Amino acid sequence: MKINTAFILSAGLGKRLNPITLSTPKPLLKLNDVTMLESCIHTIIKIGIKKVFLNTFHLGNQIKDFIKIKNFPIDIQIVEDGAKILNTGGGILNMIHHSKENDFLIFNPDTLWSEKYVDEINKIQRFYFSKKLNNILLVAKKELSFDKSFKGDFKLEKNLLKKEKINNFIYIGCQILNKNLFKNYKVDHFSISEVWSDLLRKNKLNGFESSNKFFHLTNLETFKKLKDF
Repeated sequence: MKINTAFILSAGLGKRLNPITLSTPKPLLKLNDVTMLESCIHTIIKIGIKKVFLNTFHLGNQIKDFIKIKNFPIDIQIVEDGAKILNTGGGILNMIHHSKENDFLIFNPDTLWSEKYVDEINKIQRFYFSKKLNNILLVAKKELSFDKSFKGDFKLEKNLLKKEKINNFIYIGCQILNKNLFKNYKVDHFSISEVWSDLLRKNKLNGFESSNKFFHLTNLETFKKLKDF
């Protein structure tokens, strides 16, 4: 089996990158003259995804215009958060309601995605379906992060994620989720970490280890360092 639909979370305010994100949405910031969003979309295309849903809120018209001008060779549908920003969980659920699929690859475009992730993401899909899972997060060891200020999010043991005193793995911005995880939620402002926390309590939050160096637009300082890297 293979996932056909990807979501890109593009609605955020990007406050940690102010003042540049006051006039430019974070997904349209450039590294090596390519926007973060474009790098994400090209990676999704290489994976073989057929359709992309992309949510917007902050400076959403700029993202819409960018998608129109680029004319990517893939079906991309813009889904607006609406009158208020929905955060990651609400944004995902809002996009789920626009699709007939059951399983989704979900990307944060503030990670610098590239072709080097394609093999890992294809492996995570095979693992997801072979184990009949309903969730899995792509994580990397802290030492692989370009930004050394990151604290660990999880401990990884035999593909299960846990929260302990010492957590040496970071969520790097790609996950697979099944729509049934959201059956008790409504489209509103909530974080995907609420869904993760429920799975952690049940010892059912899954992880898959990435071996790639992790580049992420954490804040303005990191962005400036990446531009000079």
